[in-house]
Amino acid sequence: HPLRCLSLQEVGPTMVGDEHSDPSLMSFLGATKRNMLGNHFWEYYVNDAPRIVLNKLESCGYRVVSMTGVGQTLVWCLHKE
Repeated sequence: HPLRCLSLQEVGPTMVGDEHSDPSLMSFLGATKRNMLGNHFWEYYVNDAPRIVLNKLESCGYRVVSMTGVGQTLVWCLHKE
């Protein structure tokens, strides 16, 4: 079952995936794929606040497993049963 880790800030933008993420889930979240200058990878992000993203993912069956803070960034790990 998928385990999804999100890097979330208190307000948007919210990073919701990488280049290997499920395109249909990224579309459902309204995510945009981008490559930040200096990074050698792509990421998906939305302008929504974390609570909005978490509510959308909950409606798809994802549940929060853990959360931690890294500097001013919050990282949420979710699991889908």
